[in-house]
Amino acid sequence: MKVYLDACCLNRPFDDQSQFRIRLETQAILLILEKFYRREWNWIGSDALLSEIRRNPDVENRQRALALLSNTHEMVRVTEEILQRAEIFEQAGMGAFDAIHLASAEYAGANILLTTDDRFIKICKRSALVALQVENPVRWLEEILDE
Repeated sequence: MKVYLDACCLNRPFDDQSQFRIRLETQAILLILEKFYRREWNWIGSDALLSEIRRNPDVENRQRALALLSNTHEMVRVTEEILQRAEIFEQAGMGAFDAIHLASAEYAGANILLTTDDRFIKICKRSALVALQVENPVRWLEEILDE
């Protein structure tokens, strides 16, 4: 299983945990990270993910997310091909980083891209351009653990 976590997922464990949804998503992400550390699943990251995390103005959270990201099994280098594909996704209404994450995950042959960004998920589900499954980590875990 090849899994791509976007920046929202990597930052979720460091968000304010007072809301139920955030706590639930954090627990799902921690379970997924455990699968990565046990090498049961392959963790894919990208240059774009590294760049986005480095833009986080919260120094402590930035360092924590970078520490997590340093454990990826595969880092996708953003190429001209990926940027061209991302441009198509941007034209479909995605933000620049979301589009590059999606193109990077596709390029790496990921089975799933996980995000806590509801808008990004909605755009992906509505777009015929997106063949890769994009889902919330909680919903995805419920789906695969029920199998």
